[in-house]
Amino acid sequence: MPVIAPMPAAQPAPLPTQREGTENVVAAGTTVDHLTETYRVHYRSLLGLAALLLDDTASCEDVVQEAFIRVHSARKRVRDPEKTLAYLRQTVVNLSRSALRRRIIGLKLLSKPMPDMASAEEGAYDQLERDSLIKAMKNLQRRQREVLVLRYFADMTEAQVAETLGISLGSVKAYGSRGIAALRLAMGAPA
Repeated sequence: MPVIAPMPAAQPAPLPTQREGTENVVAAGTTVDHLTETYRVHYRSLLGLAALLLDDTASCEDVVQEAFIRVHSARKRVRDPEKTLAYLRQTVVNLSRSALRRRIIGLKLLSKPMPDMASAEEGAYDQLERDSLIKAMKNLQRRQREVLVLRYFADMTEAQVAETLGISLGSVKAYGSRGIAALRLAMGAPA
């Protein structure tokens, strides 16, 4: 976006406030000429105001230009010509706040860590490991498989497993111990 830098005026022209001899007069603050002249005269101070709130020159220039455009489109609301500069300043402050707010939201969104995702290779290894575990589980005795599934996949305590299967607590411990040893052997893990 090109920067529109106004030409500095050598001497600000006197600004008329009302036309002489008319009753129903629109204030000079609503005219394009008055607004443009105010902008031209106070451009540097508006840029300095934006620079106090923002950190880079391009953003400051954008904010000041946007302020001029917004005040220009709402110039009918400026009844007192003395308030034109105040409208411009307030618009610069508001636009600077909005720019900072957008930056903060952007930083918050960027600073959120990405969820840990396994690579395709890790996913393939996990799938192979699951497949070999399922195959090894199928080769266990029925009671060993039942005890291990209830104990480790259903998160039951040994007492709950014993009650569910209708066997003693000692049998649950024995089947579980033998089942884990058989799984280690089947999957090639050290005993």
